[in-house]
Amino acid sequence: MRTTAPADRHQGTNGTTTGPFEPLGPFRPFRPFGPEAEAAVKAADRDHVFHPWAAQDLVDPLAVAGAEGPYFWDYAGHRYLDFGSGLVHTNIGYQHPKVVAAIQEQAARLAAFPPSFAVDVRSEAARLIAERTPGDLDRIFFTTGGAEAVENAVRMARLHTGRTKVLSAYRSYHGATSTAINLTGDPRRWPSDTASAGVVHFWTPFLYRSPFYAATEAEECARALQHLQDTIAFEGPATIAAIVLETVPGTAGIMPPPPGYLAGVREICDRYGIVLVLDEVMAGFGRTGAWFAAEHYGVVPDLLTFAKGVNSGYVPLGGVAVSAEIAATFARRPYPGGLTYSGHPLACAAAVATIRVMEEEKVVEQAAALGENVLGPGLRELAARHPSVGEVRGLGAFWAVELVRDRATREPLVPYNATGAAAAPMAAFGAACREHGLWPFLAMNRTHVAPACNLSGARAEEGLAALDAALTVADTYTANTTYGGTHGTHGTHGTPYDLPHTGTPATVPPHLTETR
Repeated sequence: MRTTAPADRHQGTNGTTTGPFEPLGPFRPFRPFGPEAEAAVKAADRDHVFHPWAAQDLVDPLAVAGAEGPYFWDYAGHRYLDFGSGLVHTNIGYQHPKVVAAIQEQAARLAAFPPSFAVDVRSEAARLIAERTPGDLDRIFFTTGGAEAVENAVRMARLHTGRTKVLSAYRSYHGATSTAINLTGDPRRWPSDTASAGVVHFWTPFLYRSPFYAATEAEECARALQHLQDTIAFEGPATIAAIVLETVPGTAGIMPPPPGYLAGVREICDRYGIVLVLDEVMAGFGRTGAWFAAEHYGVVPDLLTFAKGVNSGYVPLGGVAVSAEIAATFARRPYPGGLTYSGHPLACAAAVATIRVMEEEKVVEQAAALGENVLGPGLRELAARHPSVGEVRGLGAFWAVELVRDRATREPLVPYNATGAAAAPMAAFGAACREHGLWPFLAMNRTHVAPACNLSGARAEEGLAALDAALTVADTYTANTTYGGTHGTHGTHGTPYDLPHTGTPATVPPHLTETR
């Protein structure tokens, strides 16, 4: 484990000398180091905190003493490079001094005020966001997180169209609130699934595990669009209010859509008068090397949801960017929705400061260069040496490494939604990452690589070296040591092993950690 910072603090991945915020110097824990302090924190946590997505008697969280830049550390002084940016939200790293100062200054000036009033920092946050959203998405409805943003986007779409049904992808995560969790495709939906009329799931393109048995990206795109059109035809176009898609699916596997897919969905929506909602809660604000991932595909949605990176998660904030057409629906008709803390001044101050930091320090450009020059090449090089890597995919500071038992069959390292002994290979891989000072983001049979968007090249290499060591553990679970596979390219589709086949687990697996 590295405990000292690399020497290139001021050297960014794009070659500039203004570099990311990656402070040097001693740790600054908010409580004293040591076993007594750790024991007190863990005792209070165990007795009084009800943890999300967890069996309460089984959860044993790491006690965190502090965080700064791309690192956090525990009470024993072990430092971890966070390769998941928390829950993919600390896009500018932890404790950026300019954002912390902005929150402190706002708290001293106006700590809270209801959303029905015009407040300068709220107006400025909305203006800065609207300037960066694609097309005419110029009106911002604030929420306190991504799930609430999705809830309100769906409500807007239903009221705008007068229709009720909403289509969403099986490979998706949209949040844990009522509508959002029903839209979600992953197993966390199951315990709360009301089977409510109006939510219809469909398959989206994912060539490596194609549900359409396609052999090329073009074929996958065409078949996925045909499948969507067929779904709409059978459901009745006049009954469908919206299609909700993550522009680049996040927790579901970071699968950038093939060329033409989102444009095809946009055309289908236009043809039938369906509202297109793009969920950019995870992919937005620089994560993919653009302000919003939709920019990569030249598509403008009718509604765009955001959260996480808008202020690096320093204070809870989310929202919906609303098109002129949908905003006009509520010009003389009250919109029936709102939250006490919508556009909270402290959250908006953090957003204003974060966006300005991203501009000043060229964080979006940093993320693009990080993916093109370091993460992409580095992960593909690891794939060439480790038989447990089936595919590498992603862009910017947003990547997935698919771990498999057999490259030829693409059998996942662990079964779909594995728990207990069946999940042991991924647990061993995660433990190996942590032993080498890397905190991974694990989901199903994948490790996601989503560090701070302004991570320096040297620190990215540090993380890749830790991954390299941990992959040797994953390799021990492979069927053979034959080297080959796709390493980020695509061949003829094999069995979609990651789909559920038999049995239903009794609990949500602990490695599904995203929350909103």
